[in-house]
Amino acid sequence: MTRDPRDTVLVDAEGLAAALAGDEPPVLLDVRWALGQTDGHEQYLAGHVPGAVFVDLDTELAGPASPQDGRHPLPDLARLEADARRWGVSAERTVVAYDAVGGTSAARVWWLLRWAGLTDVRLLDGGLAAWTAAGFPLEAGSVTPEPGDVVLVPGSLPTIDADEAAAWTGSLLDARAAERYRGEVEPVDPRAGHIPGALSVPTAGNLGADGTFLPDERLRERFAGLVGPVAVYCGSGVTAAHEVAALASIGVEAALYPGSWSQWSNDPARPAETGEAATPSGIAAS
Repeated sequence: MTRDPRDTVLVDAEGLAAALAGDEPPVLLDVRWALGQTDGHEQYLAGHVPGAVFVDLDTELAGPASPQDGRHPLPDLARLEADARRWGVSAERTVVAYDAVGGTSAARVWWLLRWAGLTDVRLLDGGLAAWTAAGFPLEAGSVTPEPGDVVLVPGSLPTIDADEAAAWTGSLLDARAAERYRGEVEPVDPRAGHIPGALSVPTAGNLGADGTFLPDERLRERFAGLVGPVAVYCGSGVTAAHEVAALASIGVEAALYPGSWSQWSNDPARPAETGEAATPSGIAAS
Protein backbone atom coordinates (compact mmCIF):
# COMPACT_ATOMS: atom_id res chain seq x y z
CA MET A 1 0.00 0.00 0.00
CA THR A 2 1.33 3.42 -0.95
CA ARG A 3 1.64 5.78 1.99
CA ASP A 4 -0.15 9.13 1.72
CA PRO A 5 2.57 11.79 1.33
CA ARG A 6 0.70 13.95 3.83
CA ASP A 7 1.27 11.33 6.53
CA THR A 8 5.03 11.61 6.03
CA VAL A 9 4.95 15.39 6.63
CA LEU A 10 2.21 16.07 9.18
CA VAL A 11 0.74 14.64 12.37
CA ASP A 12 -2.36 15.99 14.07
CA ALA A 13 -2.72 16.67 17.79
CA GLU A 14 -4.56 13.43 18.50
CA GLY A 15 -1.96 11.41 16.61
CA LEU A 16 0.86 13.10 18.49
CA ALA A 17 -0.81 12.50 21.86
CA ALA A 18 -1.19 8.81 21.03
CA ALA A 19 2.45 8.57 19.93
CA LEU A 20 3.68 10.30 23.09
CA ALA A 21 1.75 7.77 25.17
CA GLY A 22 3.20 4.83 23.25
CA ASP A 23 6.24 2.66 23.87
CA GLU A 24 8.45 4.65 21.47
CA PRO A 25 7.51 8.30 21.85
CA PRO A 26 8.87 10.75 19.28
CA VAL A 27 11.51 13.37 19.91
CA LEU A 28 9.50 16.57 20.27
CA LEU A 29 11.02 19.93 19.27
CA ASP A 30 9.57 23.36 20.11
CA VAL A 31 10.73 25.97 17.58
CA ARG A 32 9.02 29.07 19.01
CA TRP A 33 10.28 31.83 16.68
CA ALA A 34 8.88 34.64 14.57
CA LEU A 35 10.58 37.45 12.64
CA GLY A 36 11.29 40.38 14.96
CA GLN A 37 10.47 38.47 18.16
CA THR A 38 13.10 37.35 20.65
CA ASP A 39 11.01 35.81 23.45
CA GLY A 40 10.58 32.30 22.04
CA HIS A 41 12.47 30.65 24.90
CA GLU A 42 10.46 32.56 27.48
CA GLN A 43 7.23 31.44 25.78
CA TYR A 44 8.50 27.85 25.82
CA LEU A 45 9.35 27.99 29.53
CA ALA A 46 5.88 29.33 30.31
CA GLY A 47 4.18 26.40 28.61
CA HIS A 48 4.99 23.75 25.99
CA VAL A 49 3.83 20.33 24.86
CA PRO A 50 4.99 17.89 27.55
CA GLY A 51 8.45 16.52 26.80
CA ALA A 52 9.32 19.11 24.14
CA VAL A 53 12.88 20.42 23.87
CA PHE A 54 13.38 24.06 22.92
CA VAL A 55 15.28 24.70 19.69
CA ASP A 56 16.63 28.18 18.97
CA LEU A 57 16.21 28.93 15.28
CA ASP A 58 18.72 31.78 15.09
CA THR A 59 21.58 29.98 16.84
CA GLU A 60 20.91 26.27 16.24
CA LEU A 61 19.16 26.14 12.87
CA ALA A 62 21.29 28.69 11.03
CA GLY A 63 24.89 29.71 10.58
CA PRO A 64 26.18 33.24 11.20
CA ALA A 65 24.37 35.86 9.13
CA SER A 66 26.32 37.78 6.49
CA PRO A 67 25.57 39.79 3.35
CA GLN A 68 27.31 37.08 1.32
CA ASP A 69 25.33 34.14 2.74
CA GLY A 70 22.06 35.71 3.92
CA ARG A 71 20.30 36.11 7.24
CA HIS A 72 19.82 32.39 7.96
CA PRO A 73 22.43 30.38 6.03
CA LEU A 74 22.56 26.64 6.56
CA PRO A 75 24.30 25.72 9.82
CA ASP A 76 27.60 23.91 9.99
CA LEU A 77 26.72 20.21 9.69
CA ALA A 78 28.92 19.06 12.61
CA ARG A 79 27.33 21.66 14.89
CA LEU A 80 23.83 20.71 13.72
CA GLU A 81 24.60 17.06 14.44
CA ALA A 82 25.84 17.90 17.94
CA ASP A 83 22.73 19.99 18.61
CA ALA A 84 20.44 17.28 17.27
CA ARG A 85 22.05 14.73 19.57
CA ARG A 86 21.52 17.11 22.47
CA TRP A 87 17.84 17.33 21.52
CA GLY A 88 17.69 13.53 21.79
CA VAL A 89 17.55 12.74 18.08
CA SER A 90 18.48 9.21 16.98
CA ALA A 91 18.09 7.67 13.55
CA GLU A 92 15.42 5.21 14.66
CA ARG A 93 13.17 7.72 16.45
CA THR A 94 10.42 9.83 14.92
CA VAL A 95 10.89 13.59 15.28
CA VAL A 96 7.94 15.99 15.55
CA ALA A 97 8.43 19.75 15.45
CA TYR A 98 5.97 22.53 16.20
CA ASP A 99 5.72 26.26 16.82
CA ALA A 100 2.99 28.83 17.47
CA VAL A 101 2.79 30.16 13.91
CA GLY A 102 1.29 27.34 11.86
CA GLY A 103 4.58 25.52 11.33
CA THR A 104 6.24 28.36 9.41
CA SER A 105 9.17 28.33 11.84
CA ALA A 106 9.16 24.63 12.76
CA ALA A 107 9.40 23.77 9.07
CA ARG A 108 13.02 24.92 9.25
CA VAL A 109 14.02 22.02 11.50
CA TRP A 110 11.76 19.66 9.51
CA TRP A 111 13.62 20.62 6.35
CA LEU A 112 17.11 20.57 7.89
CA LEU A 113 16.73 17.10 9.39
CA ARG A 114 15.19 15.73 6.19
CA TRP A 115 17.99 17.33 4.17
CA ALA A 116 20.49 15.74 6.57
CA GLY A 117 19.17 12.23 6.00
CA LEU A 118 16.37 11.59 8.52
CA THR A 119 13.21 10.22 6.93
CA ASP A 120 10.67 10.25 9.78
CA VAL A 121 10.35 13.94 10.63
CA ARG A 122 6.94 15.60 10.84
CA LEU A 123 5.22 18.84 11.71
CA LEU A 124 2.44 19.09 14.28
CA ASP A 125 -0.39 20.31 12.06
CA GLY A 126 -1.69 23.56 13.55
CA GLY A 127 1.14 23.77 16.06
CA LEU A 128 0.66 24.67 19.69
CA ALA A 129 -2.81 26.13 19.08
CA ALA A 130 -4.07 22.81 17.68
CA TRP A 131 -2.64 20.96 20.70
CA THR A 132 -4.39 23.18 23.24
CA ALA A 133 -7.61 23.37 21.19
CA ALA A 134 -7.79 19.57 21.37
CA GLY A 135 -7.73 19.83 25.17
CA PHE A 136 -4.23 18.49 25.72
CA PRO A 137 -2.12 19.90 28.58
CA LEU A 138 1.02 22.02 28.59
CA GLU A 139 3.94 21.82 30.98
CA ALA A 140 6.23 24.61 32.14
CA GLY A 141 9.98 24.70 32.61
CA SER A 142 12.84 23.18 30.67
CA VAL A 143 13.30 19.63 29.35
CA THR A 144 16.71 17.90 29.15
CA PRO A 145 16.39 14.63 27.20
CA GLU A 146 18.69 11.66 27.02
CA PRO A 147 21.29 12.43 24.34
CA GLY A 148 20.78 10.90 20.92
CA ASP A 149 23.31 9.39 18.56
CA VAL A 150 22.11 10.54 15.14
CA VAL A 151 24.62 10.80 12.30
CA LEU A 152 23.71 13.49 9.78
CA VAL A 153 24.63 13.30 6.10
CA PRO A 154 23.65 16.26 3.89
CA GLY A 155 21.95 16.18 0.52
CA SER A 156 18.75 14.17 0.94
CA LEU A 157 16.66 17.19 -0.13
CA PRO A 158 17.62 19.36 -3.10
CA THR A 159 18.96 22.91 -2.83
CA ILE A 160 19.89 25.60 -5.33
CA ASP A 161 22.25 28.56 -5.11
CA ALA A 162 21.92 32.10 -6.50
CA ASP A 163 23.33 31.22 -9.91
CA GLU A 164 20.89 28.33 -10.25
CA ALA A 165 18.00 30.56 -9.14
CA ALA A 166 18.98 33.09 -11.81
CA ALA A 167 18.97 30.41 -14.51
CA TRP A 168 15.99 28.38 -13.22
CA THR A 169 13.86 27.10 -16.10
CA GLY A 170 11.07 25.54 -14.04
CA SER A 171 8.80 27.21 -11.47
CA LEU A 172 10.63 29.45 -8.99
CA LEU A 173 8.29 30.31 -6.11
CA ASP A 174 8.64 33.39 -3.88
CA ALA A 175 7.08 32.48 -0.53
CA ARG A 176 7.13 35.97 0.99
CA ALA A 177 4.07 38.19 1.40
CA ALA A 178 2.84 39.52 -1.94
CA GLU A 179 3.59 43.16 -1.05
CA ARG A 180 7.24 42.27 -0.53
CA TYR A 181 7.29 40.38 -3.83
CA ARG A 182 5.83 43.42 -5.60
CA GLY A 183 8.46 45.64 -3.98
CA GLU A 184 5.98 47.86 -2.15
CA VAL A 185 7.67 47.24 1.21
CA GLU A 186 10.92 45.68 2.36
CA PRO A 187 11.23 45.64 6.15
CA VAL A 188 14.45 43.64 6.49
CA ASP A 189 16.58 43.30 3.38
CA PRO A 190 18.55 45.99 1.47
CA ARG A 191 16.47 46.03 -1.73
CA ALA A 192 12.80 45.53 -2.53
CA GLY A 193 11.36 43.32 -5.25
CA HIS A 194 11.84 39.73 -6.33
CA ILE A 195 14.05 37.46 -8.42
CA PRO A 196 13.16 37.96 -12.09
CA GLY A 197 10.76 35.31 -13.31
CA ALA A 198 9.69 34.16 -9.83
CA LEU A 199 6.04 33.45 -9.05
CA SER A 200 4.36 34.88 -5.94
CA VAL A 201 3.06 32.07 -3.71
CA PRO A 202 2.96 33.41 -0.12
CA THR A 203 3.56 30.78 2.56
CA ALA A 204 0.58 32.00 4.59
CA GLY A 205 -1.71 30.72 1.85
CA ASN A 206 -0.77 27.12 2.68
CA LEU A 207 -2.80 27.40 5.89
CA GLY A 208 -6.46 27.68 6.76
CA ALA A 209 -7.93 30.13 9.26
CA ASP A 210 -7.19 27.73 12.13
CA GLY A 211 -3.47 27.52 11.27
CA THR A 212 -3.61 23.95 9.93
CA PHE A 213 -2.49 22.99 6.44
CA LEU A 214 -5.14 23.21 3.75
CA PRO A 215 -6.66 19.88 2.67
CA ASP A 216 -4.82 18.06 -0.09
CA GLU A 217 -7.29 19.04 -2.78
CA ARG A 218 -7.00 22.72 -1.86
CA LEU A 219 -3.20 22.53 -1.92
CA ARG A 220 -3.29 20.84 -5.32
CA GLU A 221 -5.52 23.63 -6.59
CA ARG A 222 -3.18 26.21 -5.05
CA PHE A 223 -0.15 24.80 -6.84
CA ALA A 224 -1.89 23.98 -10.11
CA GLY A 225 -0.04 25.28 -13.15
CA LEU A 226 3.52 24.73 -11.93
CA VAL A 227 5.77 23.90 -14.85
CA GLY A 228 8.98 21.87 -14.71
CA PRO A 229 11.12 21.44 -11.60
CA VAL A 230 10.09 23.55 -8.61
CA ALA A 231 12.31 25.68 -6.36
CA VAL A 232 11.33 27.96 -3.49
CA TYR A 233 12.83 30.99 -1.76
CA CYS A 234 11.63 33.51 0.81
CA GLY A 235 13.39 36.21 2.82
CA SER A 236 16.04 34.05 4.46
CA GLY A 237 15.18 30.42 3.73
CA VAL A 238 12.94 29.83 6.77
CA THR A 239 9.33 30.14 5.60
CA ALA A 240 10.30 28.74 2.20
CA ALA A 241 10.82 25.43 4.02
CA HIS A 242 7.11 25.54 4.90
CA GLU A 243 6.30 25.78 1.19
CA VAL A 244 8.59 22.82 0.51
CA ALA A 245 6.70 20.90 3.22
CA ALA A 246 3.31 21.86 1.76
CA LEU A 247 4.41 20.65 -1.66
CA ALA A 248 5.87 17.45 -0.17
CA SER A 249 2.51 16.75 1.50
CA ILE A 250 0.93 16.44 -1.96
CA GLY A 251 3.84 14.51 -3.45
CA VAL A 252 5.69 17.36 -5.19
CA GLU A 253 9.45 17.68 -4.62
CA ALA A 254 10.83 21.22 -4.45
CA ALA A 255 14.36 22.53 -4.05
CA LEU A 256 15.13 25.21 -1.46
CA TYR A 257 17.26 28.30 -2.14
CA PRO A 258 18.77 28.72 1.36
CA GLY A 259 20.26 32.18 0.79
CA SER A 260 16.94 33.48 -0.52
CA TRP A 261 16.19 37.19 -0.96
CA SER A 262 18.47 38.21 1.92
CA GLN A 263 21.46 36.90 -0.04
CA TRP A 264 20.23 37.88 -3.50
CA SER A 265 19.37 41.49 -2.57
CA ASN A 266 22.80 42.06 -1.01
CA ASP A 267 24.52 41.41 -4.32
CA PRO A 268 24.25 44.56 -6.50
CA ALA A 269 24.98 42.46 -9.59
CA ARG A 270 21.72 40.54 -9.11
CA PRO A 271 18.68 42.17 -10.76
CA ALA A 272 15.42 42.82 -8.92
CA GLU A 273 11.97 42.98 -10.46
CA THR A 274 9.01 44.83 -8.96
CA GLY A 275 5.35 45.07 -9.84
CA GLU A 276 2.26 42.92 -9.98
CA ALA A 277 2.50 39.37 -8.74
CA ALA A 278 2.88 36.63 -11.30
CA THR A 279 1.25 33.47 -9.94
CA PRO A 280 0.60 29.85 -10.87
CA SER A 281 -2.84 29.28 -12.41
CA GLY A 282 -4.26 28.02 -9.13
CA ILE A 283 -3.54 31.21 -7.20
CA ALA A 284 -5.29 34.54 -7.49
CA ALA A 285 -2.92 37.49 -7.53
CA SER A 286 -3.00 39.39 -4.25
